[in-house]
Parts: sequence; structure tokens; C-alpha cells
Amino acid sequence: MIGFATFKNARIRYSDEGKGRAIVLVHGFPENLQIWEEFSADLSKHFRVIAIDLPGFGESESIGYVHSMELMAQCVHEVMRHLNLRRYILVGHSMGGYVGLAFAELYPDNLRGLVLFHSSSYKDSDEKKADRERSIETIKKHRKTFLKAFTAKLFWKERDKHLKRLRKIVADTSARALVAATEGMRNRKDREIILQFAQYPVLFIYGKKDKVFNWETMLPQTEAPKDKEVVLLEDAGHMGFYEAKEETLNAIIKFANRCFRMKVE
Repeated sequence: MIGFATFKNARIRYSDEGKGRAIVLVHGFPENLQIWEEFSADLSKHFRVIAIDLPGFGESESIGYVHSMELMAQCVHEVMRHLNLRRYILVGHSMGGYVGLAFAELYPDNLRGLVLFHSSSYKDSDEKKADRERSIETIKKHRKTFLKAFTAKLFWKERDKHLKRLRKIVADTSARALVAATEGMRNRKDREIILQFAQYPVLFIYGKKDKVFNWETMLPQTEAPKDKEVVLLEDAGHMGFYEAKEETLNAIIKFANRCFRMKVE
């Protein structure tokens, strides 16, 4: 089922399928909820699965010229309030993980578990911030060229069968939305401390062939949560739900079942 909620006078699209305990899927940059279709179809056999178009992506409207991670987290929270759901597991892919951590800071009582799916609690380095600035300039002048180059590096194998589909999904994403999200990612703060004080389990999933995140530099943050699990994908890049679908699906199902069995304080 596709539905719409209202956040700051903007229309926000979400999908809602399955029954039972809820898992929220939050896409990365420059994606939208369509990237989860095959993955959520299988996940929804076990849980209620909600996927959300973040502001400016898919069929959700843009809200401003900078979409901070806090703003996006508030948007996710509003969709879940709209659905009358209070406790759930949040799965954030890449930028969606940044949003998940902002959500965890703002609304910790709503979380039963958090999955950082090829994501990080670290803020951008000065080098990465400069790279984001260059990306913004490229987006403004050559949006299509930027999207083609960016999507190519998300996969381990350059001719991955899913790359064509991903490019079709992101093709209509506006320059305004891309710039707003890039500004938000560049300005985000370090949230490793959120992991240290997490009162819920945290699952980290990384691909050893990831061209966006070096999995080895990500490992120190996995020690922060009291209750954590780490899954390392041998033959996957930045898109584990495509490149290692069964392994990541089974990991999330197992993790979610454990989270939902735990006694809520």
C-alpha cells in the first residue's frame, strides 16, 4: 500500500506492507523507497514494513534548501506518528543511517533496534566536506552526469545487474533535492556518542568491497554500543540489499526477532 503523510506542509510518500511488529526502511542518497521493493517484499512476510521517501526524493516534496539529518529524522517520526506506531526498528542505508542516528538522538524511546546498513556515526572529515562542495557544484551544472558517476561507485562490480534499475529509480531526482541533502550530510555532527548510550541493540552491516566506506575504518564505532552485532559481507559493495540480499535479509530478520523478544523497560 502506498500512502502520504504531511510534514511541514509537504507531502511525504511511504509504503506500508505486511503485518506485525514494524520495521522502518530509510533509503540513502540519492535513492527513494523504490530501492527496497524486492527486499521489503521478503521482509514483509515476517514483519510490517514501512519505507519512506525522504524530503525531495521519490514523490516526497522538498521542504527547504538544506535538508538536515534532523529535519529528515523529524519527517520519519511524523510518518510513523501518522501511522500510529510508537516502537519499531529503524534500518538506515548510507545517508538513511545518518538520519537514523539523528532519529535516535531525538526520539530514543521510539526505537526497539537500529540498523546501520553501510553507514557511519562519524561526521565528515575536512576532505569529505570539500568533496561534498565539489559534488554540489557538479549537481548544479551537470545533474545527470553526477548521478551516472555516483551510482556506478555504489556497486562492487561496475556492470552489476542492479545498476540499470537504480539509475532508473534516481533519474528524476531534482538538483534541488540532491543539493539540499548533500548540504545536510556535509553539516551533520558526529554521533558516535549516541551509539555509546544506546538502550537498544544496534546492527552494523558493511561490504568489504565498498567503494564509499572503507569497512576497516568503520569498525572502531562498532565497539560503542553495549548491545551490538556486526555483519561483514565478503562480496558486496555499498548496496548489500542487492549484492548480498539473502545474507542481509536473514541478518535483519534474526536481529529484529531478537529485538522484539527483548523486554521493554
